[in-house]
Amino acid sequence: MKNGQDKKTPPSPREKGDGRNEAFKGFTNSDCPFYPCHQGVKRAFNCLFCYCPLSAFDCPGPYKAFTSKNGVRRKDCSACTLPHDGHTQSWAFIQKWLAQPVLWDGGEQTRPWPRESENAKD
Repeated sequence: MKNGQDKKTPPSPREKGDGRNEAFKGFTNSDCPFYPCHQGVKRAFNCLFCYCPLSAFDCPGPYKAFTSKNGVRRKDCSACTLPHDGHTQSWAFIQKWLAQPVLWDGGEQTRPWPRESENAKD
């Protein structure tokens, strides 16, 4: 190796800690010039999903569909706070919807928001 350095294997997650560190699930960048980019977030603002990985997929978030000047259907998700509302909560939300992704068909939001089934009391 260059300069006599040995190639090292990165430590496994077990070697890094006890497995309870969930810092990878989010962060807040309060120095961002756009922070906060969404109003109404009640928990720690999660900037990890600044560009939502669900933008190309069907999702329960409140969005509006529009056609760009180039004729491409797009989602306007500016009213959605789901990927930003709490570090662990938004992580769980994104993981749930990416577990079985369905491509967005370009249509309008048809689900009632908030979804009645998720707010029903047992």
